Amino acid sequence: MERMGRSRTGAGSRLLMMVLGLGLCALLLMGCQSLTGGRRDRLVLSLLGDPKTFNPVLVTDAGSGAVLSPIFEGLLSVDGVTGELIPNLAEQWKISDGGKRIEFILRPGLQWSDGVPLTADDVMFSFAVITHPRVPSSLRDVLRIGENRVFPTLTKLDQRRVVFQLPETFAPFLRAIGGMEVLPRHILGDALKNTNSKGEPQFLQAWSLQEPLANIIGTGPYLMRTYRPGERVIYDRNPNYWKKGQPFINGMVFQILENLDTWLLRFRSRELDVYSLRPEDFELLKIAERRDRFKIYNSGPTTTQLFLMYNLNQGRDPETNRPFVDPIKSRWFNSLPFRQAIAHAINRPRMVDTIFRGLGELQNSPIPPISPYYLAPEQGLKVYDYDLERAKKLLQEAGFRYDAQGRLRDADNNEVRFTVQTNAGNTVRAQVGSQIKESLEQIGITVDFNAIDFNVLIEKMDRSKQWEAIIMGFGSSVEPHSLINLWATDGNLHIFNQGAKLGEPAIPGYESAPWEQEIEALMIAGAREVDEAKRRQIYAQYQQKIQENLPLTYLVAQLSLTAVRDRLEGVRPSVLGGVLWNIDELKLAE
Repeated sequence: MERMGRSRTGAGSRLLMMVLGLGLCALLLMGCQSLTGGRRDRLVLSLLGDPKTFNPVLVTDAGSGAVLSPIFEGLLSVDGVTGELIPNLAEQWKISDGGKRIEFILRPGLQWSDGVPLTADDVMFSFAVITHPRVPSSLRDVLRIGENRVFPTLTKLDQRRVVFQLPETFAPFLRAIGGMEVLPRHILGDALKNTNSKGEPQFLQAWSLQEPLANIIGTGPYLMRTYRPGERVIYDRNPNYWKKGQPFINGMVFQILENLDTWLLRFRSRELDVYSLRPEDFELLKIAERRDRFKIYNSGPTTTQLFLMYNLNQGRDPETNRPFVDPIKSRWFNSLPFRQAIAHAINRPRMVDTIFRGLGELQNSPIPPISPYYLAPEQGLKVYDYDLERAKKLLQEAGFRYDAQGRLRDADNNEVRFTVQTNAGNTVRAQVGSQIKESLEQIGITVDFNAIDFNVLIEKMDRSKQWEAIIMGFGSSVEPHSLINLWATDGNLHIFNQGAKLGEPAIPGYESAPWEQEIEALMIAGAREVDEAKRRQIYAQYQQKIQENLPLTYLVAQLSLTAVRDRLEGVRPSVLGGVLWNIDELKLAE
């Protein structure tokens, strides 16, 4: 769910990271003979599942984000290798007033893909969309500033210049606003102004999957030409792309497939150009590297987080008045010693050696090691080493006990048993879940583990809130504030203790713990601070506070391994941008 870091073009890094950020699939580049009448001039990517929307503001799933990435761009982008902000739709920016005034100057002659000029009015409109009180944009959380969580103001100076005025210094602002997708006011303006019978803006229904593709207008290197549900999405070059002569590849295709094993088979049969490896694939593919004319790139530990998360929500469904979580299990999950004991009981080193085949590293923080704000265990970050005796002691000190059969029971003699779920189709997470089940059996806890359809899983987390524990992954960034929507108590991704979202009724019995509020306060303080040394100190406290309270138990960071066939030229892989961050510069050899 990477929201802050943006690709060089708005198409490459986001395209890859939106998919890998949730760990839903590997991106593949397939030979496209069957799709293009024998021509191999299209880049073909594989995707797990259909998109849910063509509206970039309403994206909550990796599939939709990946499908839309080649179409929309921001004012700025990020160099996928260096991580530096670089001009994109804005050719330059000026900072004044102690960092509180930021002026953007658009490139001259920008056009939407339908030929209509792009102006400052489109930037004004896009900002109005993401700050609209009835539009559930993830960027809303990122751009709310200070303790009062207010938005900056935006003023149009002329057709090419806009100015943001901030209420106080806000270090993440430039990276955040630079990645805001600019939307066409001439297409979507009326949808934001007009409302439905519920008083909601029609924008919430705009650009659904039923929308004629000719109406999906962007500024990125590609346009959607065809969408066939369950089969593919086909793109053509954008004739009005502002980088003249680019992209070099004539088109691209998203092939919608169901499982990773099929993709591996297609890569091995030379139908695919690029394959993002699972750990179990490495030895198999390494021996064929030279023979089959591809190269495996190791970009280092991925920035994606992999964790076990508990449902700490003690509220009740507003309609049925039933608790989201069985009160007995809720007491366990909300017990810090219980969470700490489980962290000690999970055999993460075994996961690295077996599931990840040595191609991974232990993960202990929401901030990736590549970030300057990362606090390493050697620098004092609290960690939970594998220690079964310590786990049992913590449980017994918290009032749990063992019966004659060695099963763990709470103080009221309830057997400790709960369900852990993850998304189906992800073999790594399935193996992680199985090993967690085995690990917890060693301390007398029974885990019912199952993998379910991803959309069902999202519905549980986002709507019904009726789940117990989940193995999940989020994309992260070198900028810690990119995860504010996870850690803010009212954030739309505060999944482990999700309150009422925009437009939802209040949740009876809901409460946030003091440590949740302290984490949010540290996030606000870190965003407010512009001195880099002081920011590092604040984010060190933030990481420590999370590890002390363990709403998420971090597991393993997989190495980012990608096999790229020799015919794809111009690839510069990195852990920040992946393989496709500079997609508009890539070429296919004749």
